[in-house]
Amino acid sequence: AAITHLDVVPQGNGWTSDPFCMQRREGYIIGRGVADDKGPAVLTLYAAKFLKESGETLPYTLRLLFGTNEETGMEGLTYYQSKFADPAFCFTPDGSFPVCYGEKGIYSGQFYSQKLSGNLVDFSGGIASNVIPDRAFALVKADAATLQNTENITVTTENGLARIAAVGIGGHAAHPAGTVNAIGLVVNYLLDHALCSAEETEYLTLLRDVFASTDGSTLGIAANDGVFDPLTCIGGIIEMKDGVLSQDINIRFPTDTNAAKLTAALSEKASRANATFAPAPRACEPFYIDPKLPVIQTLIDTYNEVTGKQEKPFTMGGGTYARHFQSAVSFGMEEENEPVPAWVGPMHGADEGVAEELLWRSLKIYILAILRLMQLPF
Repeated sequence: AAITHLDVVPQGNGWTSDPFCMQRREGYIIGRGVADDKGPAVLTLYAAKFLKESGETLPYTLRLLFGTNEETGMEGLTYYQSKFADPAFCFTPDGSFPVCYGEKGIYSGQFYSQKLSGNLVDFSGGIASNVIPDRAFALVKADAATLQNTENITVTTENGLARIAAVGIGGHAAHPAGTVNAIGLVVNYLLDHALCSAEETEYLTLLRDVFASTDGSTLGIAANDGVFDPLTCIGGIIEMKDGVLSQDINIRFPTDTNAAKLTAALSEKASRANATFAPAPRACEPFYIDPKLPVIQTLIDTYNEVTGKQEKPFTMGGGTYARHFQSAVSFGMEEENEPVPAWVGPMHGADEGVAEELLWRSLKIYILAILRLMQLPF
């Protein structure tokens, strides 16, 4: 089987065109979902169309699966697997080439402040837990005229309050390198300019540790098992409601830690700031299969043959449908090291885009890979 998803993350900010009206520009297509994961979904349809019209009788059934809840829980698979047996092997084109045989665990939770009654009136930022926010702002009781703009911060007056607005660089929670979290910029500005009360400052100091690193080291949860890349931790959404400031975190973790250890460390960290931490009801454990299996070798050999490269399978921090099947991997279609113009955005970011050339090349890879998988004994 091949499984993709048709749901997408919210559009977010910073688009230069309608995110839900696909654009073609200079050999690229732009729009929310063209890379994650509607573009790959279309490729699986074309692959099946090609195989059907070739007239060749396949030794196994090829099934295409499409989900609409991948970005927010993958609950659709619970229903599907209650009705159907797992395929003998499944790949999802919802990651990067060449072949990903392992995915980190996924953990999330919320830091909650005590009820605040100081200078902060509002604090807002982020669109989803698994998206690094590129916009955030706080409203604070202060004279905006006495505060200076910085490279990433703009201070304006709003209803007699100072509005501290930040512009960062967004991206996927699993790939924080090169991003700049806008919430962290606002937190730092508030603290550096002593704009908050003592109890607000105590909680914001906790948040400063959330944003001071993306490997969890400033929260005391860093981990690295030598199989996966090190743990990553980002803050996705902040909001203020009824005087309580909440900040969610999204963690991708390797095998040398687990949900219980993370909950204990983060709860202790929160308690030292007179705050509380609430883990999400469910965490996903790390997932991987043996990279020496024939199915993996078939996929990697096909990719290398088409591209002329000599790549090897890898593990990653993203989470895909693959982790929910007994035998599955993510297989493309992103090419992480392929250069793109500055105006082409990443998955989960503004102006999400993909090269048409990559789409056509990926289609060829998928058709050949399916035909070769069909020749393996299952």
